[in-house]
Amino acid sequence: MTSYKLTYFDIDGGRAEPIRIAFHAAGVDFEDDRISFVTFGEMRHTTRFSSVPVLEIDGAVVTQSNAIARYIGKMAGLYPEDPQQALYCDEAMEAIEDLLHHTVHTFGLQGEELQKAREKLVDGWLSVYLKGLAELLNRGGGEYFADGRITVGDLKVFTQTRSLLNGTLDHVPPDIVERLAPELVEHKERIEKDPIVVAYYAAR
Repeated sequence: MTSYKLTYFDIDGGRAEPIRIAFHAAGVDFEDDRISFVTFGEMRHTTRFSSVPVLEIDGAVVTQSNAIARYIGKMAGLYPEDPQQALYCDEAMEAIEDLLHHTVHTFGLQGEELQKAREKLVDGWLSVYLKGLAELLNRGGGEYFADGRITVGDLKVFTQTRSLLNGTLDHVPPDIVERLAPELVEHKERIEKDPIVVAYYAAR
């Protein structure tokens, strides 16, 4: 039997959350290796690209969250078979990765420097990507981003939307999603009620 070990921060969210949900939906056992930020700082130099998540498949190491999400998503039936719908799913996931890239640049800042950086993020890239994601959702029919059903693309956007609504980022107004892209709030509520997602968090 193939063994899987997924290493990521000990949080319910972030880049690994869609992968964890997909694993659960696929009914595939995996080691959910949740590490602290301190531990990551100590092991960072040993990871490929100095980042997590990292997936080990029978000891073989794989990186890149979207690649992993697609791989496990296919096992769970959460990735479109139609090439164009797969493209739409990928576009949503890559948009979140781009947004996270800009957001991560504000991590580690403090005080006034952090406030200014986050305000710039709110007025700039965050607003751009929230509006763009709403367009992608509307293109998909308004309920899902691709294939007319839940996919790993929905899980990835759901995770980010939930984080913003929870006020996870200091100096980022928690109502920004509702103001700029209310469709994403409705999407988040739809996805969190999906049996796949409900079952995952019930098991947690």
